[in-house]
Amino acid sequence: EVQLQASGGGLVQPGGSLRLSCAASGFTFGDYVVGWFRQAPGKEREAVSCISSGGRTSYADSVKGRFTISRDDAEDTVYLQMNSLKPEDTAVYYCATSPWGLRSDPHDYDNWGRGTLVTVSS
Repeated sequence: EVQLQASGGGLVQPGGSLRLSCAASGFTFGDYVVGWFRQAPGKEREAVSCISSGGRTSYADSVKGRFTISRDDAEDTVYLQMNSLKPEDTAVYYCATSPWGLRSDPHDYDNWGRGTLVTVSS
């Protein structure tokens, strides 16, 4: 069974940091692009960052310089290090896989994990 599980969310103060993890099982994780998306209440799901099987990365303008995506294919895990968090980063964060290249459209991703909630608030 193909499964993705996002974890690592929580409550953090503005300026703080969190590291999200996306763990995969049931398929060869290393063959896929992995993307992180987020969805805030009342808003559409938006792309945050993605990483190719070769390690190329892409970031939304709103998180460039603050977030870093990385992958450990031996552990079938992708990480999202989030620094200098802002209240506007508050959302449910999801990871997903795509057989295509680096894409920001959620429709290009076919396996989705359950999200993890990130709340940035003082």
